[in-house]
Amino acid sequence: MFEVLVFVFENYWRGDACPELAHLERKLNTVGFDSEEIQDALVWLKELNLAASGRQQPANSSRDEPVSATAVSPHFFNQSPNTMRVYSAAEQLRLSTESLGFITFLENSKVLTPHMREIVIDRAMAASAEHVPLDDLKIIVLMIFWSLGKEPDALVLDELCESGVERVAH
Repeated sequence: MFEVLVFVFENYWRGDACPELAHLERKLNTVGFDSEEIQDALVWLKELNLAASGRQQPANSSRDEPVSATAVSPHFFNQSPNTMRVYSAAEQLRLSTESLGFITFLENSKVLTPHMREIVIDRAMAASAEHVPLDDLKIIVLMIFWSLGKEPDALVLDELCESGVERVAH
């Protein structure tokens, strides 16, 4: 699924430049992505669009499904600057310590607002992978910026696009 998301990000630089999901599905099939990966990515993107626009999930969602950031009241995101986010056991299992540290780093650097942080966590929890490594989390963060029509500054973008290769100090 993450390869599909990277393709979408690279080919449609802004979220509003992305075609409707049906047209995007045809484009992704033409490019040669696996149909299951395409479906996972399209569902993920649809839910991201709902979260980014502040809308709630449809009322026909199952009660057994976990509550996502898209279903939470908008007042939840108007947090005091002194609040502290406590991660659930499920979130800690899905996200590595490195990923949770990276989210905290972005939030402390004022790159992520509490609302954006919740969307990042929601979308990470919605990923089909059992564990979301840091590189995949960075893709999720990029997609959050993309969907909100925001462009991170150059240093943040460099941090998000950095591969696992070590940097050399000049």
